Amino acid sequence: MSRRPDIVLLVLDTQRIDRLSCYGYSRPTSPHLDELAAEATLFRRVFATAQWTIPSHASMFTGLYASEHTTTQSSSMLPASIPTLAQRLREGGYMTAAFCNNPLVGVVNNGLRRGFESFLNYSGLLTSRPNQAGAHPGVISRYRQWFKGRLAETLTRIQDAFARSEAMLEFAFTPLMVPLWQTALSFKGNTPKSLNDAARLLIERRGVAHDQPIFAFINVMGVHTPYHPDRRMLEQFAPDVIRNREAARYVHRFNGDVFGWLAPFSSANEPYRRLLSDVYDAEVATQDAHIGAFLRRLRESGALDRTLLLVCADHGDHLGEKELVGHTVSAYNELTHVPLMIRDPYGDFPRGATIDHTVSLRRVFHTLLSAAGLARGIERDRSLAQSPASDPDGGTVFVEAEPLQNVLGIMLRRQPDLARARRFDQPRRAVISGSYKLIQTGDDHVELYDLDADPRETVNLAAILPERVEELQERLGAFVRRASATAPLIRRAEGVDDPAVQRRLRELGYLE
Repeated sequence: MSRRPDIVLLVLDTQRIDRLSCYGYSRPTSPHLDELAAEATLFRRVFATAQWTIPSHASMFTGLYASEHTTTQSSSMLPASIPTLAQRLREGGYMTAAFCNNPLVGVVNNGLRRGFESFLNYSGLLTSRPNQAGAHPGVISRYRQWFKGRLAETLTRIQDAFARSEAMLEFAFTPLMVPLWQTALSFKGNTPKSLNDAARLLIERRGVAHDQPIFAFINVMGVHTPYHPDRRMLEQFAPDVIRNREAARYVHRFNGDVFGWLAPFSSANEPYRRLLSDVYDAEVATQDAHIGAFLRRLRESGALDRTLLLVCADHGDHLGEKELVGHTVSAYNELTHVPLMIRDPYGDFPRGATIDHTVSLRRVFHTLLSAAGLARGIERDRSLAQSPASDPDGGTVFVEAEPLQNVLGIMLRRQPDLARARRFDQPRRAVISGSYKLIQTGDDHVELYDLDADPRETVNLAAILPERVEELQERLGAFVRRASATAPLIRRAEGVDDPAVQRRLRELGYLE
């Protein structure tokens, strides 16, 4: 077998680790992922670099922390001087294709599409192909093809504007707009179609050169709000939505309250929190069924056995814990502790193995480059295939949760006292080392948790263990200083001849 496997990066957008049965959840929400986990290496202590989609995906695509790649807002643009995973793989001979349901990755023009030869976006009225000239010649007329392309481009520009503009985002919260973009614009995309299209490429390989390996990035949005799980899964996991009219009305109101998803503060009482939790579980099970069909097609065709498959989440979601909802602000585990499993046809990631060593999700970048035989220097050392004993990060990872500026402006107008009281307007940074996690909000508010004894972060130990706080604050401060020094070098890198810049870029792996 060639050592150039097909590579699939399957991102389960907004998937909480504690709602997958392969990670110990008591409800059978993920039988198909459980089956995959049994023939994969399962990582138990993986932390996203940020609490939401754009910076987290940018880290997976570059191997950098958020403050290094600087792509932290809806209006951010990934610096052109930073090569992406897709670019590196394409330059290394891979056919690169994306099947994306999240408009923040597939629609907003932020540089995350860079390097993909083919990019299918399933969010919107029409599946759009921003990196392709046309769609299925011979199947539809040239005029219809042209018309669909122009319409898709127009919708893409509109969606991009909504993501970047505070005024337009607030307009999106109005009762007139919510039904439009939830249904007609298909905010969550089309999970079954995207998985089916990806399977067809990996199995049929149309348009792929002989012996050319494929890199397929797939983002599915099934567990993201709004919640519309299959009825069969509602009956199993959230039967009250079917049997109780008031419960159904509450879920309907929640789905229509877009501001409520983005505002991080939950006022729901305990019965309603349990109800949302149950509906979320139904969505997890619904998505798992679609993933099961995808895996079955790959397995039956033999494609799975020539594919390195990495499955992870970009972040999780609050469902009322700590009186928070959604994922706009927090560095708690509900958002930042994420699942990751790797099924490998070559055995670098053993079947049925579990890894308890703490690692950062940014190492997806290094791992997939290494699997393709394209990693160099420190990139090879940061592959998750390496032994924890040789981890260059030493089991210490960082999380950065910057406030979303366009949402913050709306919050400060609508709920100013609450926003400031809960420090929604201040950045949160966390460092995880050993069993301890320190979260610093702004300049002065510190929380310390023992994740082994208290994974739900309910008991703040900061006042009890001041020496541990001081040690972790020193590590966090060193990280912030290092990232602050690195980011300007990356932004200036294009066309610069400064020897210090060149040396630093070589250390980071961007120059040979």
